[in-house]
Amino acid sequence: MPKIIHRTTLIIATLTILTVALYNATSIDIILTFAITLGTTSYHFIMRLLVGLIFNQVMRNRADYTKSWYQVSNFENRIYKKLNVKKWKNRMSTYDSSLFDTKIHSLHEIVQAMCQAELVHEMIVVLSFVPIVAGVWFGAYPVFVITSILAAMFDLIFVMIQRYNRQRVIKLMKYKEGKSKKDGREDDKGRVV
Repeated sequence: MPKIIHRTTLIIATLTILTVALYNATSIDIILTFAITLGTTSYHFIMRLLVGLIFNQVMRNRADYTKSWYQVSNFENRIYKKLNVKKWKNRMSTYDSSLFDTKIHSLHEIVQAMCQAELVHEMIVVLSFVPIVAGVWFGAYPVFVITSILAAMFDLIFVMIQRYNRQRVIKLMKYKEGKSKKDGREDDKGRVV
């Protein structure tokens, strides 16, 4: 998935540059429309990659999942139930599925990666509204508002998936820890397995 996203971002950014240059040479309105559309799309792709990169450099998939920010309320669980998150969550793609692979990572590491993924998508939701500022130069505020709302809603889906799944992984992790403590098993790092 990362290769596809990186290539797509490069193609869209290149097309943005070409359409801006073409518009500057011709002043044809439809080309400006394409340049704005491609520019906004480029922003969303580049911003997502940069947010993920920055969070990865700062957090390195280490988070205290016991902090209140990561706790899921009963109200939230009712929303997830109404939205049938359980039915559609597995249909969504993952940028790097290896981060959530139990053959590579412990459940504790996966829970931390889930916290970081949640924060990444929450930051993207906020930054999805930055293109509205472009309305100052180009007008057409409704277009920028609608695309920003749609982009934010898209990332909210991933926030919901992380929050929905994480509580279940934590429950499984605690069950396994309790069972391992009972059996007296630990790995080479002294963690209960």
